[in-house]
Amino acid sequence: MSRLRALQAYILVRLLLAPLMLLTIVTIVFLLLRATPGDPVDAILGPRAPVAVKEALREQLGLAAPLWEQYFKYLGQLLHLNLGTSLTSQGEPVVSIIQAHFPATAELALYSLGLAFLLGIGVGTVAAVNRNSIWDVGGRLFGIVTYALPLFWLGMLLQLVFAVELRWLPLGTRYPVTLPPPQGWTGLYTIDSLLSGQWQELGISIYYLILPALSLGIVLSGIFERIVRVNLQQTLQADYVEAARARGIPEIKILFNHALKNAFIPVITVLGLTFASLLGGAVLTEVTFSWPGLGNRLYEAISLRDYATVQGIMVFFAVIVVVVSLMIDICNAWIDPRIRY
Repeated sequence: MSRLRALQAYILVRLLLAPLMLLTIVTIVFLLLRATPGDPVDAILGPRAPVAVKEALREQLGLAAPLWEQYFKYLGQLLHLNLGTSLTSQGEPVVSIIQAHFPATAELALYSLGLAFLLGIGVGTVAAVNRNSIWDVGGRLFGIVTYALPLFWLGMLLQLVFAVELRWLPLGTRYPVTLPPPQGWTGLYTIDSLLSGQWQELGISIYYLILPALSLGIVLSGIFERIVRVNLQQTLQADYVEAARARGIPEIKILFNHALKNAFIPVITVLGLTFASLLGGAVLTEVTFSWPGLGNRLYEAISLRDYATVQGIMVFFAVIVVVVSLMIDICNAWIDPRIRY
C-alpha cells in the first residue's frame, strides 16, 4: 500500500471513530449529571417551594420523563445541532451562551498556549544543550514543579503577590466595568482593538490578561519542557548530528537546522493532549480570576444543576478537542514518514 493510500485509510478510520468518541462523552456527561446530588428544580425555585409547583416545573422542563426517554430526546436534539435551552437563564439557548462567552475563553487559551510553548521550549532547549549541568538540573526541576503545581493555588498566589501586595496588576475580570470594551467581529479584545487601531484598549486588554494567561501558561509549559528536553537530548546524540559536527558545521546551525526539527515531531503529538488540558485548566483559571469565559459559565451551570447548559458546553468542548486532536494526528502522520497506519 502506498503512503498516500495508507494516510487516506488512517484519516478515514479517525473520522469514523470521532462520532463514537463524541457519543461516549455525551453519554458519560448525561449520566454523571443525573447521578450527582442536587435538583435543578430546587436550584430554580428553592427547597421550600410547594411540591405541586416543583412537579409542574419538572414536567415543563422534561425532567419528569424516564431517564432513557430524556437521553434519546437529547440525542435527537444533537442530531439536529440543537444544544438545548438553559434551565436557569430564563430560557436562553445554550448556543447563545456559548457565543457570548467562548471568545473570552479562546483569547485566554491562545495567549496561555503561546506562553507555555515559548517558555517550555526555551527552558527545554537550554537544558538539553547543557546536559548534566546546572541548567539541565534546573530544567528538570522546572518541568516537575510546573507540571505538579495546582493551577488554582498558583493563580491565587500570583493574585496575592502582584495584585494585592505590589498592586501592579488587576485582581481579576477581563476589562474594567466602567469602560466600554473593544468592539469587533472576533470577540477577542486584543485582536479587535489591534485591528481597529484602538491602542489604549489594546493596552488595557493585555493588562488584564497578563495574570490569568501567566498562571495557565506556567502550568502547561512543564509539559513542553519535559518533551523537548528528552527528545532534543536524544536527537543531539544521533549519528547524523555527529556527522554534521565532523563536517565542521557550527553547533548553533546543527541545533536549529537539524536537531530541533526532529525533536519537535513529538511536540506536535503532545499538542492535542495539551489542548484538552488547556480547556480543563481554563475552567479553574477563569473561576480563580473571575474571567467571563465559557469555563466560568460552566462552573456556574454545574453549581445550579443546569443540565442543558452543562451538556451543551461539554459537547462543544468535546467537539473542539476531537477536531484539534484529529488535525494534529493527521499533520503528525503527514510530517513523520516513520508512522505506520
